[in-house]
Amino acid sequence: MAKRTATELLNPAKQDGQAFHKVSASGSRRPDVAADEMGEFEDAWEDEIESDEEVTNAQDDEQEDSMDIDQVLPAVEESDEQPPPADVYIPGTHHLGKDEILEPDDSVYIMRHTMNVNWPCLSFDILRDSLGDERQRYPATSYLVAGTQADIASNNEVVVYKLSSLHRTQKDGDDSDSENEDDDDDLDEDAIIEYRSIPHLGGVNRTRAQPLPSSQPLPPVSQPYHVATWAETGKVHIWDVRPLIESIDVPGYTYDKTRTNTPVFTINSHGRAEGFAMDWAASGSSSLRLLTGDVHSKIFLTTSTPSGFNALSQPFTSHTSSIEDLQWSPSEPTVFASCSADQSIQVWDVRSKGRKSVAGITTAHESDVNVISWNRKSSYLLLSGGDEGGIKVWDLRNVQKRGSTQADPTPVASFAWHKAPITSIEWHPTEDSIFAASGADDQVTMWDLGVEQDEDEAGMDDTPEGQHVPPQLLFVHQGQKDVKELHWHPQIPGSIISTALDGFNIFKTISV
Repeated sequence: MAKRTATELLNPAKQDGQAFHKVSASGSRRPDVAADEMGEFEDAWEDEIESDEEVTNAQDDEQEDSMDIDQVLPAVEESDEQPPPADVYIPGTHHLGKDEILEPDDSVYIMRHTMNVNWPCLSFDILRDSLGDERQRYPATSYLVAGTQADIASNNEVVVYKLSSLHRTQKDGDDSDSENEDDDDDLDEDAIIEYRSIPHLGGVNRTRAQPLPSSQPLPPVSQPYHVATWAETGKVHIWDVRPLIESIDVPGYTYDKTRTNTPVFTINSHGRAEGFAMDWAASGSSSLRLLTGDVHSKIFLTTSTPSGFNALSQPFTSHTSSIEDLQWSPSEPTVFASCSADQSIQVWDVRSKGRKSVAGITTAHESDVNVISWNRKSSYLLLSGGDEGGIKVWDLRNVQKRGSTQADPTPVASFAWHKAPITSIEWHPTEDSIFAASGADDQVTMWDLGVEQDEDEAGMDDTPEGQHVPPQLLFVHQGQKDVKELHWHPQIPGSIISTALDGFNIFKTISV
């Protein structure tokens, strides 16, 4: 069975310490003691010399008073007993006391770093770089783009971050084998954060970067790298962030602010209706396609042309409540899925007339369906997360066509571990059975559908308090306040970046 995280529950200990003061080179020195010409040098630390008679008397007294030590102090026996293990904190079962805090167990993390920000960034995306795919060496580097939720509309920004010097948290195996080797990639040091920003009017509800082909370097600075932002004003802006990346990477590089600070295109199709759902179609065609969905249940498609972007005027309308998430199919370029606060999941084909869904699940969850994720390897599998905290896996081959009178299909798998709304969910980019989810219960969980419970292990995953721990649950990451979004890093296998009200976490566990 796969490993699970062990998060220690410790009482906070106050550690007082003060470094020794350094002596100033210009400070006064201790005065030298001048020797008396007629006297003797006096050594304050001189040992007193005992006479032979004093030594003899001391030995006699010691023999008279001596006794067997074992008669007074029993022999110290070495114990093979191990110290008791640290308490494992299980969300929903254990509760923190008044003066208790959670301490992460770094032995289960290969890498773990935190990053604080000036304003909460409730949505972000990972930017592709030219450092290569399948990267395993440390220190690592990652590029992000995020949108802020500032106190007033005019203080918001779109920020491009470069996180470098992401060192390992855990060392490998026997340290003695690597004493003479270069251990620079095993150092646990603070990461280096660099960033450039673009002014953005209004809070950013969702941020998505244009997908770039894998195994290809970043486009030259003369070509655009598009990022779309859903603003709370009801507008969707498309920006070119390529010069910002160049400015971070190349010292002294200056960019034209008229190119970066002004949107390449603004989508006004939604009027003043706010929205959260947005997704770019995977690269591979000559034109770009961007879907956006608003709280008034409308979905609009924007495409690119040689002369720029074009927002189609006719919306897709089959939902009856707010559009919460959108996902293009990874295998069919004209098909996408959506989820809504009307509890349904709909499947669409942009070629269909009337802009209506072609299939769907009428009641996918007991409450709002917040997020969905389409499996890139097994394209018939779709993940969904609900407002009730449930996670479900659907086989789209069983989804009924629009107008069918048959009942909704049952999910392939269903999990009820989270105790608050699911805020983000995403399949692993290369492993078709692994996914990660985040919830408003301050948890980021990692799952593997390929793990099955043996009959001999039945009941072993139950906590002492009776809560069942699903065998598919690989890892629980905690420590952030109100986690909003997560993404697997496409070029650093197994690494996850998550954002919350108190900043970002980037980590890689021993489980994946």
